[in-house]
Amino acid sequence: MADDLDRLLDEVERRLCHRRGGGGPEQPAAAKEGRSAKGLMSAGSSEEDLDDIIDEICNDSSFTKTPPKLKSNSASLTPERNSVVVQARGKRCCPVYLGGSLSPSGIGTNISKRACDQLRCTACDFRVSLFNDYVWDQSCDYLFFRNNMPELSKLRAKMIKKKGARAYACQCSWRSIDELTDLQTEQQLRWVCGKHGE
Repeated sequence: MADDLDRLLDEVERRLCHRRGGGGPEQPAAAKEGRSAKGLMSAGSSEEDLDDIIDEICNDSSFTKTPPKLKSNSASLTPERNSVVVQARGKRCCPVYLGGSLSPSGIGTNISKRACDQLRCTACDFRVSLFNDYVWDQSCDYLFFRNNMPELSKLRAKMIKKKGARAYACQCSWRSIDELTDLQTEQQLRWVCGKHGE
């Protein structure tokens, strides 16, 4: 076990020195100071010894301690604000709610019940469009949505104005919702939260 660990540490040091421009045949840092992983392991194998070795490697002044720079779309973002953006990106609603136009939109949770505005259909792999203050006409059918999504000008033919409602549709399913509803109660819909951006 100690030999395997020694070989692994030597390989890591060689690769690290090679990346930092050390290139030539150099002695590893531990060998320069008269230490080796084998010697440290034989002195007393315990988790504390391993922790000490790891801490020593992490605290070595030869390693650069500058954090990697985050890529930003905007130069005006400060690093503190940028880290918040990274945390918010990619979150999903759990559970997913549908709601009327009076319901708040955003990332829905059990505590913060919000209608998801980033729905995606897993049946047709299409983004779910939503239209505030409209409901779908009773005569809507599968072929209407298959042929007309996502062109609003064609969809308006079967949209009815209704204050407080919201019309949802993808290429294979559609719903008119008046109040906040958990998507799990709509078993026939195969819609999921498609992740919220910034």
